[in-house]
Amino acid sequence: MARTIERTITAVHATEGGGVSIRRAFPTATLDMINPFPLLDHLGPLQVPAGEQSGFPDHPHRGFETVTYLLEGQFEHKDSFGNRGLLGPGDVQWMTAGSGLVHSEMPGPDLVKNGGTLHGFQLWVNLPRKDKMTAPRYQELKAAEIPGATAGGVSARVITGEALGRRGAVETRSPMLYVHLTIEPGAAHTQTVPRSWNVFAYHLGGEREGKLDIYDRDADDVVLTNGTTGAADVLLIGGEPIDEPVARYGPFVMNSREELVQAAQDFQSGKMGHI
Repeated sequence: MARTIERTITAVHATEGGGVSIRRAFPTATLDMINPFPLLDHLGPLQVPAGEQSGFPDHPHRGFETVTYLLEGQFEHKDSFGNRGLLGPGDVQWMTAGSGLVHSEMPGPDLVKNGGTLHGFQLWVNLPRKDKMTAPRYQELKAAEIPGATAGGVSARVITGEALGRRGAVETRSPMLYVHLTIEPGAAHTQTVPRSWNVFAYHLGGEREGKLDIYDRDADDVVLTNGTTGAADVLLIGGEPIDEPVARYGPFVMNSREELVQAAQDFQSGKMGHI
């Protein structure tokens, strides 16, 4: 028995950072979050002119993790804990904001110099109350370090969790799944997940680009098929819900309004540092 699609929504266009056009899967007016994930943004594909430096300049985070997965282009990361990273096609940055930091994500020097295509995703992963004030941590995986496998017309890049017999290399604070699947016409992929997990699939290309499928929790298997004439690219993401209150405002995800106020005060007073 397989899970059924409970709901399908379409990502909406929005502007973030320094005027960057994105498609937001959630939160939107129709979907607040998919516990334990507060946000999924689809960046691009955008054509970046040479000399363009619009990105996501210095901003704070506290109480959750950000996951940046780049498909095309170049992104440069800097944060107030001294971490530096240059993401290229296929690279992943998994940043635990925890107790709070300031970071920026801007087009990399090659992209600024030569122009090109920028295409990627950012996912937010909530942290439970016991981990919200943990020390910040930065993990960066190059494309070659992300395990991959191919079987029966399905290819998988496993960022975290397990698919097609391969286990992801990112260390997470709780079990979850983040897999980029490419499914050839007529092929199918079956993913077994704990029944308690929330799971969704975001379509990043083909006829269903920008569609988000949310699955029910009535079975252990999620089955994805491709009945089109071209390859289907899908992000399959899931995790155990966090059974705690969620209070969020801008770049902070906490458990109460009082904690949000404290986070804003700590940022404004410089306690989260400076880049």
